[in-house]
Amino acid sequence: MNELTAANKDKLMSDLRLVIADAEELLRLTVDQVGESAAGVRNRVQDRLDQAKVDLLQLQQAAVTKVKAAGHAADDFVQDNPWKAIGIAAGAGLVLGLLVSRR
Repeated sequence: MNELTAANKDKLMSDLRLVIADAEELLRLTVDQVGESAAGVRNRVQDRLDQAKVDLLQLQQAAVTKVKAAGHAADDFVQDNPWKAIGIAAGAGLVLGLLVSRR
């Protein structure tokens, strides 16, 4: 479940980067448009894009921090309970093996 969620987050972050790049390109293409309202819209869009970049970076940093914490917790568990870890890994391997062999 967490792997699926991580994959979805990675895809979302990639999609957001593409949207930001497309919006920036659109802003560059409309630079020659004159008028106060066009300039105002460009400025608002640029401000929102800048904020989206900051938010995306913060989201990425938070995700990395959570992944590192989960890795450290797993490492601590394995260090403190090596036989339990072996048993859990063997059980998971058995279940996966049974599921794969049925197909």
